[in-house]
Amino acid sequence: MKLYTIKKHNILPIDLEQAWIFFSNPRNLQKLMPEDMKFEVKSELPHEIYTGQLIEYKVSPFKGFNTKWVTEISHVERLKYFVDIQLYGPYKLWHHKHFFKEVEDGVLVEDLVHYRVPFGLIGEFLHPSIIQPKLDSIFKAREKNLETIFGIIKK
Repeated sequence: MKLYTIKKHNILPIDLEQAWIFFSNPRNLQKLMPEDMKFEVKSELPHEIYTGQLIEYKVSPFKGFNTKWVTEISHVERLKYFVDIQLYGPYKLWHHKHFFKEVEDGVLVEDLVHYRVPFGLIGEFLHPSIIQPKLDSIFKAREKNLETIFGIIKK
C-alpha cells in the first residue's frame, strides 16, 4: 500500500498565541471544513487539546456516505506543534502534523499529512480520480475559510 503525503503552508496575519488558540481548539475544525462534508464534533471538549485526547467527529466525505472519525492527539508542544492520528475513520492511515512558527508577516502554519487509502487496490485505483481531488478541495476550502476568519494569507 502506498503512503501518500500532503504538505501545505500558509502565513496568517496574526500572532503565534492567536494561531495556537484557534488551531488547538478542536471545535474550530468545523469552521475550516467544506459545508458539504457535514463535519460535526461529537465529543465534549476542553478549549485546548492535550496529549492523549480522543476526539470523535461525524463526517460525510462523499454524498450519501457518512462515517465516524476518531482521532487521538498523540503529541503536543504548546505554540510549536501538535499531531493527530486517526484511530477510526475513512482512511487506512491518517497522521497529521500541525506546525506553527512566528515569522515576519505573522505566523507560518504548516501541515504535513501522511495517509493510506482504504479498500486496498480499489482505493489505490480511486485515489487519483476521487480521493486526491476530495482532499485537494478540503485543503482549498480550509485556506479560503482561514482567509475569511483572519484576513489575507500568504503562501
